[in-house]
Amino acid sequence: MQAAKPVHGANPGEGRLVLAATPMGDIGDASARLRDALGTADVIAAEDTRRTKALAAALGVTITGRVVSFYDQVEVSRLPGLVTDIEEGRTVLLVTDAGMPSVSDPGYRLVAACVEAGLPVTCLPGPSAVTTALALSGLPVERFCFDGFPPRKPGRRRVYFGTLVQEPRAVVFFEAPHRLAACLADAVDVLGGDRRAAVCRELTKTYEEVRRGTLAELAEWAVEGARGEITVVLEGAVAVATDPVDLVDEVERKVEDGMRLKDACAVVAEAASTSSGATISKRELYDAVLEARRDCRGLPPTDREERISDAPRGPGTLRATEA
Repeated sequence: MQAAKPVHGANPGEGRLVLAATPMGDIGDASARLRDALGTADVIAAEDTRRTKALAAALGVTITGRVVSFYDQVEVSRLPGLVTDIEEGRTVLLVTDAGMPSVSDPGYRLVAACVEAGLPVTCLPGPSAVTTALALSGLPVERFCFDGFPPRKPGRRRVYFGTLVQEPRAVVFFEAPHRLAACLADAVDVLGGDRRAAVCRELTKTYEEVRRGTLAELAEWAVEGARGEITVVLEGAVAVATDPVDLVDEVERKVEDGMRLKDACAVVAEAASTSSGATISKRELYDAVLEARRDCRGLPPTDREERISDAPRGPGTLRATEA
């Protein structure tokens, strides 16, 4: 058997924190670096010590270091001791039950504590339910955000979905199987039944399943019940085209308040682009304002009108066509 090699991230003899991704279901996904780290780390901080020991045994690795529990309820109390271990030159390996530490699992507080103390931190990449679900979703996921678990209570969950109505990025979140049907029903009510999504179940495991469709279709399927670990990928909102003509009144109000026309067009165009997800041209909006003014007066455009239209107007100031 090949001798285990130390992980990277620090000088020889210098302590460091090592975050390592663990298999989500298929033991074959364990990396060679994870095997080495399990056998050489001085301290292993594990979300579930029994599962970590079982993982090491399945990999044929003998753990030689100290194993301590590191789950949500003890995370804060464990920090000082683990930081001290690293300061004294030990390698601390942090692992969770499945996937990557810190991603909806314990870990970020220990990373932050090590960063604050100026201690080396490195990572052994590996399985992640987030990126696996994104790849399998069949949805455009060039840009995405991860939201952990949505709120459990229906009212707060609906508020959460309300924040995604105009979110242009794909959204990934986890959900408990017994809450999935209610969660998707709320999503239909708030986001509409036509929004596309994918529900990924038991990723990398024997009964892996990916359901793709509209939210309405997936909500109907979920009523029958789903088991296992669930990851949901929600399609980003489609940009809604905004006609510059619809923004003319808002620009005119800003001009009435004393803002220059070009500045008002820039401000309104930027705000509309942010809220709709579509790009609003300030040049097109500027032209729409001038066209609306000409239509109101029934007069052809003149150079004088354009020059004066760009000047701020306060009370008692006439437009060019009013002079």
